[in-house]
Amino acid sequence: MAEQTAPPERTGPAGAISAGPPGPAAEARPDKPDAAVVRDALGVGIAVGLSGFAFGVTSAGSGLSLLQTCVLSLLVFTGASQFALVGALAAGGNPYTAAAGAFFLGVRNAFYGLRLSQLLALPRAVRPFAAHWVIDETTAVTLPQPTRRAARIGFTVTGLTLYVLWNLTTLVGALGAEALGDTDAWGLDAASPAVFLALLAPMLKSTTERVTAGLAVLLALTLLPVLPAGVPVLLSALAAPVVLFLMGRTKRGQDAPDGSEAPGGSDAPDGSGTRRKKGERHS
Repeated sequence: MAEQTAPPERTGPAGAISAGPPGPAAEARPDKPDAAVVRDALGVGIAVGLSGFAFGVTSAGSGLSLLQTCVLSLLVFTGASQFALVGALAAGGNPYTAAAGAFFLGVRNAFYGLRLSQLLALPRAVRPFAAHWVIDETTAVTLPQPTRRAARIGFTVTGLTLYVLWNLTTLVGALGAEALGDTDAWGLDAASPAVFLALLAPMLKSTTERVTAGLAVLLALTLLPVLPAGVPVLLSALAAPVVLFLMGRTKRGQDAPDGSEAPGGSDAPDGSGTRRKKGERHS
């Protein structure tokens, strides 16, 4: 990557890129050495890339061929969606339902792309190839970087490391599953949900996210005995709008607990820029 000849571009607290001399916000986030960015990116890429072995084993145990398993990792390349797909197939779900669940789970990457496209500002010819690497891990490494150069390095190293390792370990896992024979006898069917939860759990940082995840699990477990395989997972997405609706009602109730503060009520302005209590005359 070519050296910068212009003043380094910096990001503010929200990650927005700006050129020129650093302001107070930029001084709080000094330039990060390239070696440190590469180290962090390699750590994430290697740690997550090795879990491709679990996907290879799970996919082969679900009845997919070696070629199908490897093509999924090469072309889909988003672990949560891949595990959701093979998990639904292993449970006997309809292939179209399984594919729909994987698709909706992967839609979040499109929203990552909207943010990363502004942050990275890659050449137009490179964007279609970079879009294939827009996943949770590359986004997590890219967004905190203090400069555009560091963001590009973090995105590239994480994406490349993860893509190579994920596909290699997928191949090894699928080959190993064929050698093991019946993967159910080894209890490897638990690999898919275990890895999926390991990827998901660190992302649940706020109370809203934890409540949404808990409600989604409750919906899925409740509907599992009465609906075809794969459908409960799709319907569990209803947890998000339900939680948001309830939180909105709670927030409105906290803003006006007794319902007494209506327009023109106790805190209405009296026209002079000051506020007067209900029943107080304006002199």
